[in-house]
Amino acid sequence: MPIARFSLVALDCPDPLALADFYAQIVGGVPEVQTESDWVQLRLDTGTHLAFQQAADHEPPGWPDGPPQQSHLDFDVDDLDEGERAVLAIGARKSPTQPRPESWRVFLDPAGHPFCLVLA
Repeated sequence: MPIARFSLVALDCPDPLALADFYAQIVGGVPEVQTESDWVQLRLDTGTHLAFQQAADHEPPGWPDGPPQQSHLDFDVDDLDEGERAVLAIGARKSPTQPRPESWRVFLDPAGHPFCLVLA
Protein backbone atom coordinates (compact mmCIF):
# COMPACT_ATOMS: atom_id res chain seq x y z
CA MET A 1 0.00 0.00 0.00
CA PRO A 2 1.45 3.39 -0.96
CA ILE A 3 2.17 5.99 1.68
CA ALA A 4 1.08 8.92 -0.46
CA ARG A 5 -0.37 9.94 -3.82
CA PHE A 6 1.65 11.85 -6.37
CA SER A 7 0.25 15.34 -6.85
CA LEU A 8 2.76 17.58 -8.65
CA VAL A 9 6.30 18.41 -9.64
CA ALA A 10 7.61 21.83 -8.59
CA LEU A 11 10.39 23.63 -10.41
CA ASP A 12 12.38 26.55 -9.01
CA CYS A 13 12.71 29.45 -11.42
CA PRO A 14 13.11 33.23 -11.53
CA ASP A 15 9.60 33.93 -12.97
CA PRO A 16 6.93 31.38 -11.96
CA LEU A 17 4.09 32.77 -14.07
CA ALA A 18 6.18 32.96 -17.24
CA LEU A 19 7.37 29.36 -16.81
CA ALA A 20 3.82 28.17 -16.06
CA ASP A 21 2.64 29.88 -19.27
CA PHE A 22 5.44 28.15 -21.20
CA TYR A 23 4.45 24.68 -19.95
CA ALA A 24 0.73 25.42 -20.42
CA GLN A 25 1.47 25.78 -24.13
CA ILE A 26 2.99 22.28 -24.12
CA VAL A 27 0.49 20.32 -21.98
CA GLY A 28 -2.51 22.63 -21.60
CA GLY A 29 -3.98 23.66 -18.29
CA VAL A 30 -4.47 27.04 -16.70
CA PRO A 31 -1.81 28.67 -14.51
CA GLU A 32 -3.17 29.63 -11.10
CA VAL A 33 -1.29 32.15 -9.00
CA GLN A 34 -1.52 31.09 -5.36
CA THR A 35 -1.96 33.60 -2.55
CA GLU A 36 1.80 33.88 -2.43
CA SER A 37 2.98 35.46 -5.69
CA ASP A 38 6.09 33.26 -5.65
CA TRP A 39 4.08 30.07 -6.35
CA VAL A 40 2.09 29.28 -9.52
CA GLN A 41 0.35 25.98 -10.13
CA LEU A 42 -0.57 24.59 -13.53
CA ARG A 43 -3.62 22.39 -13.06
CA LEU A 44 -3.94 19.68 -15.69
CA ASP A 45 -6.93 17.59 -16.75
CA THR A 46 -4.91 14.45 -15.99
CA GLY A 47 -5.11 15.06 -12.23
CA THR A 48 -1.41 15.72 -11.88
CA HIS A 49 -0.04 19.21 -11.73
CA LEU A 50 3.10 21.24 -12.33
CA ALA A 51 4.10 24.00 -9.94
CA PHE A 52 6.63 26.78 -10.24
CA GLN A 53 8.30 28.43 -7.28
CA GLN A 54 10.22 31.68 -7.43
CA ALA A 55 13.86 31.36 -6.47
CA ALA A 56 15.73 34.64 -6.72
CA ASP A 57 19.08 32.85 -6.74
CA HIS A 58 17.99 30.19 -9.24
CA GLU A 59 20.87 28.73 -11.18
CA PRO A 60 19.85 26.48 -14.07
CA PRO A 61 21.25 22.98 -14.01
CA GLY A 62 23.95 22.25 -16.55
CA TRP A 63 23.03 19.42 -18.83
CA PRO A 64 24.91 17.21 -19.40
CA ASP A 65 27.75 18.97 -17.54
CA GLY A 66 27.79 21.69 -14.91
CA PRO A 67 25.61 22.13 -11.83
CA PRO A 68 23.75 18.85 -11.34
CA GLN A 69 20.37 18.24 -12.90
CA GLN A 70 17.97 17.60 -10.05
CA SER A 71 15.05 16.49 -12.22
CA HIS A 72 13.63 16.72 -15.70
CA LEU A 73 10.27 16.29 -17.35
CA ASP A 74 9.41 13.97 -20.24
CA PHE A 75 6.55 14.64 -22.65
CA ASP A 76 5.35 12.01 -25.13
CA VAL A 77 4.77 13.17 -28.71
CA ASP A 78 3.64 11.38 -31.86
CA ASP A 79 6.07 13.29 -34.09
CA LEU A 80 9.44 14.52 -32.79
CA ASP A 81 10.00 17.04 -35.57
CA GLU A 82 6.57 18.60 -35.11
CA GLY A 83 6.99 18.64 -31.33
CA GLU A 84 10.41 20.25 -31.68
CA ARG A 85 9.07 23.01 -33.92
CA ALA A 86 6.28 23.69 -31.46
CA VAL A 87 8.42 23.94 -28.30
CA LEU A 88 11.06 26.06 -30.04
CA ALA A 89 8.31 28.43 -31.20
CA ILE A 90 7.21 29.06 -27.60
CA GLY A 91 10.69 29.73 -26.24
CA ALA A 92 12.44 26.43 -25.60
CA ARG A 93 16.09 26.05 -26.59
CA LYS A 94 17.41 22.80 -28.03
CA SER A 95 20.28 21.32 -26.06
CA PRO A 96 23.47 20.87 -28.07
CA THR A 97 23.76 17.38 -26.55
CA GLN A 98 21.31 14.92 -28.11
CA PRO A 99 22.11 11.32 -27.06
CA ARG A 100 19.27 9.63 -29.02
CA PRO A 101 17.54 12.25 -31.21
CA GLU A 102 15.66 9.61 -33.20
CA SER A 103 13.87 8.51 -29.99
CA TRP A 104 13.96 11.54 -27.69
CA ARG A 105 15.25 15.08 -27.78
CA VAL A 106 16.48 17.32 -25.01
CA PHE A 107 15.41 20.95 -24.67
CA LEU A 108 15.82 23.67 -22.06
CA ASP A 109 12.85 25.66 -20.83
CA PRO A 110 13.11 29.46 -20.44
CA ALA A 111 14.50 29.03 -16.90
CA GLY A 112 17.11 26.50 -18.08
CA HIS A 113 15.46 23.28 -16.85
CA PRO A 114 16.06 20.35 -19.20
CA PHE A 115 13.01 18.50 -20.52
CA CYS A 116 12.61 15.85 -23.18
CA LEU A 117 10.20 15.17 -25.99
CA VAL A 118 9.90 11.40 -26.32
CA LEU A 119 8.57 9.58 -29.38
CA ALA A 120 5.40 7.82 -28.19
